[in-house]
Amino acid sequence: MHQRDRRTDRQTDTGRQQRPRLHIASRGKMFYCFNWLISPSVVNLENLIHLCERELNWSDMAINYKKSCFLRIGPRYDISSAKIISLNGHVLPWTNVIRYLGIFIVQSRAFKCSIDEAKRSFYRAANAIFGKIGRLASEEVTLHLLKTKCIPIFYMDLRFFN
Repeated sequence: MHQRDRRTDRQTDTGRQQRPRLHIASRGKMFYCFNWLISPSVVNLENLIHLCERELNWSDMAINYKKSCFLRIGPRYDISSAKIISLNGHVLPWTNVIRYLGIFIVQSRAFKCSIDEAKRSFYRAANAIFGKIGRLASEEVTLHLLKTKCIPIFYMDLRFFN
């Protein structure tokens, strides 16, 4: 097993000064530094946020604090957590639900997703169809419209549950 080289001056083999880096995955011109930060404690989470902030500041990038929030999952999910404050002094909020790639992740004892928004979208589309056609269309036409317009909306919201 290879041990990591612990150089205090962070120099490469060529002697050049090298800055510690986070792994940043890019897609086109859009950069995603992190979507999820997972930590066993709030203190470690705050340290991880500060590390990301320093690295992003070094790269002339910044965290969008308006879109950043935290969610607790685990046995102590219902206990209020300490405030996490960024290096710039922004207080990052704790929330009960996070929307990520169209699914809603809910705070709970175990990892849990909510399908309430998917049901709401389905009922909204179905009510729009019933509001337009009323009792004028036959049952076959109504079912066909529900099948072609509403069911895909419901499945689109549930595509990540497969």
